[in-house]
Amino acid sequence: MKKKKVVIIGSGPAGLTAAYELLDKSNKYEVTVLEELNIVGGISRTVNYKGNRMDMGGHRFFSKDERVNEWWEKILPSQGSLPKDDKILNRTSTLTEGGPNPDKTDKVMLRRNRLSRIYFKNKFFDYPISLKFETLKNMGFLTTIEVGFSYLKSVFFKRKEKSLEDFYINRFGKKLYSMFFENYTENLWGRHPSEISPEWGAQRVKGLSIIAIIKDMFGKVFKKKNRHIETSLIEEFKYPKLGPGELWEVVADSVKEKGGAIITEAKVTKITQKDKMIKSVTYVKDNKEITIKADYFISSMPIKDLINGMNDVPKKINKIATNLPYRDYMTVGVLIPKLNLKNETKIKTIGNIVPDNWVYVHDKKVKMGRFQIYNNWSPYLVKDLDHTIWMGLEYFCNEGDNMWNMTDDDFASFGIEEMITMGLIDNKDDVIDYHVERVKKAYPAYFDSYEHIEDVKKYINKIQNLYCVGRNGQHRYNNIDHSMVTSFEAVNNIINNISNKDNIWNVNTEKEYHEVKK
Repeated sequence: MKKKKVVIIGSGPAGLTAAYELLDKSNKYEVTVLEELNIVGGISRTVNYKGNRMDMGGHRFFSKDERVNEWWEKILPSQGSLPKDDKILNRTSTLTEGGPNPDKTDKVMLRRNRLSRIYFKNKFFDYPISLKFETLKNMGFLTTIEVGFSYLKSVFFKRKEKSLEDFYINRFGKKLYSMFFENYTENLWGRHPSEISPEWGAQRVKGLSIIAIIKDMFGKVFKKKNRHIETSLIEEFKYPKLGPGELWEVVADSVKEKGGAIITEAKVTKITQKDKMIKSVTYVKDNKEITIKADYFISSMPIKDLINGMNDVPKKINKIATNLPYRDYMTVGVLIPKLNLKNETKIKTIGNIVPDNWVYVHDKKVKMGRFQIYNNWSPYLVKDLDHTIWMGLEYFCNEGDNMWNMTDDDFASFGIEEMITMGLIDNKDDVIDYHVERVKKAYPAYFDSYEHIEDVKKYINKIQNLYCVGRNGQHRYNNIDHSMVTSFEAVNNIINNISNKDNIWNVNTEKEYHEVKK
């Protein structure tokens, strides 16, 4: 029997999940994945610089969807022994009976304790904001009183949620919003929260509010079972030994073993359609244009690029897609011998560094959005764990702006100067080495023409053999598991000849999907 041909655009989590699932669940498909870069994983890739590994954006592997958890376990089994830093420090983490030993194999998921905090006015605050004594102490008595009255006002005088600003104020009060949300959000998106759709908050915050935080605190105090847990409040997560890219590299190898083809450095430039069907895609590799025909097309490329590369698109749809906004991302990995921040937590670490995975920077004196401490994600990301700290300084920008166009050396110098301003290091001579990375269209944004995204979705859904999956494929700020589930749904539709695509677009929108109780 002749196999049906499937072309998948993009080798990020969504694209590779779709390829793996098609080949794993059926022998009726010939799968080809086209990837613009020379590395798989999309934004979930790992960059190896001289033995020190960088996680692009920070990726916790946590899901309420058991299909996803089982899939991860099949690709990279959970640890059966403690990783080396836990052993040295006599720390505990969850073990799986019969699971692999991280010191003896790379193909393993570690279990890591979660800690992310906010750095505000040279003090640490919990993320999400908690109401414990340390938080109130750091805020000060008068500010605490102001926060309380501000929140009470938001309870009795609810704002109509026309923007992300309204969304935050309704849940935290105006004072906390101005302290911990307003400046960071504007730094992240390049727009004031009053200009951003509240839908972003609904997807990313997932019900978090002062009330939710209080409920969670009481749940911990009284050790209540089956308490509601928001994604933002998880305390332990899975993490590939060598960073998130390792998972997708293993998946890519499996796709090839199952007969699939992955073509890297293949930039898709043209999508040819006729009679509500995609007929072919054209990509450029080694300066040559190559056209490939197929029966099905799965796209995880940005909707903007998909529509712009397609023929005979109505002007209205083309205009909406062209004006869909994105936020780009730059990071500089910085290798240093020490960090000036004191570890005042009860968590033990190698070298007694602060134990955070990443820290949100809420300092108006700098443009830095976050910094990661890779030592705390996995001890195997750092070449010399005992003597160096490997950090990632994260910045949000727009492709082509002044920051994006900086040379690597200038951008690194800029980031290092901000480290000095924040008191993280004393001077530039403290830096042993650095490495710069850029990520295009890292974050689909919820303003400008986004309010008309439904028109674009309706147009795409009329194309019978086209399935849009993943973060950029749907222009939705999905987590890894959401992106994977969109591909589960798309593959299910293809295999079972299901024409309605609502199930694919509904991932990360239904209340039930988010609020599974544990």
